[in-house]
Amino acid sequence: MSDQPLHPPRPQLAGHQLAEICKSTLPDDEFLLAKIQALVPDYPVRLAAIGGEWYRIGGIVDRAGRRIAANLIEWAERTFIECGRDLQTLIEHALEQNLIATRQIGNTLYIVIQTGSRAEDFIQLEIDKTHEVSDRLLVSPRNPPEDLEEFIDPLEPDWLQSFSIGTARYIYRRKTDVPVFMDEINKYHNDEHPARRFMHDWNRSSAGQKAVFCEDWFIRPHQTTGRFGEQVISVEIINTQKKNLPRLDNIAGKKGNALNNALTRFDRQAGYPFAWFFYMLKGQLVSSQTGAAVFQDISGDFAYLPARDAAVLQDWIEMPYSIYSGPALYDF
Repeated sequence: MSDQPLHPPRPQLAGHQLAEICKSTLPDDEFLLAKIQALVPDYPVRLAAIGGEWYRIGGIVDRAGRRIAANLIEWAERTFIECGRDLQTLIEHALEQNLIATRQIGNTLYIVIQTGSRAEDFIQLEIDKTHEVSDRLLVSPRNPPEDLEEFIDPLEPDWLQSFSIGTARYIYRRKTDVPVFMDEINKYHNDEHPARRFMHDWNRSSAGQKAVFCEDWFIRPHQTTGRFGEQVISVEIINTQKKNLPRLDNIAGKKGNALNNALTRFDRQAGYPFAWFFYMLKGQLVSSQTGAAVFQDISGDFAYLPARDAAVLQDWIEMPYSIYSGPALYDF
């Protein structure tokens, strides 16, 4: 693999195409992937991960399961106005109709399309797989709401025996062209963003010469509001590998051949060289003490790292960084 990889033309994927595929595809992940692959036949498509289950406020149905509204919040706000902004009138209307609130249960599918040999050379799709179920009485006759906010999301709801409403479906959420996104994210940070540096280190290391980044890693972009109301864009790098890897958090006293053997065993089980370094940056399985111990080794009598990996490690020693961001928000 060359140090200067070729960059093939990037596939053109329109959001409306992806939205239509999601709308017209029954819930079968392999079939969904095949449809996306047909749009970009020259680029590998794979399911990187399925996020942990989440739920959101759904819509409204009657006791027979007939649809009253697809969006509970919109219906409540509009009907509240139609009731003259009289909460009691809204409550009586909901009780008379015997309405049921639903919820959307789902998982987010993270799909990657490899477009080149660099770490950042992939497009990432986020597609929600959702299923609507009955949740509660829209209004509890025992604990009626005191305001519109509680009407929408009551503190003490009357739960119901759950039943399905319709079938599961896919909803297209987002497409991220990773090279474009990583260039954009640096505009919001004074120094190089750790995720961008992580990818740069991957590209110039042995890992980047032997492995495909998006086979084991993907990104989770997120946006938050800063203290002055500004929008802050950031990103988390997430590892998807499910292999049973050894821990390298107890390397006290190890050096030379013993330490090299531990690193080699870890890399072999991870599936590519220098894997331990990137797991260390992520704060998974490998302690930062490992990097310091290896650097001390190769600065002395031992030379078991390739020159490209030794250079990456030395840069980290001189300017340490990590991509660990605390407990994951999703359970992969």
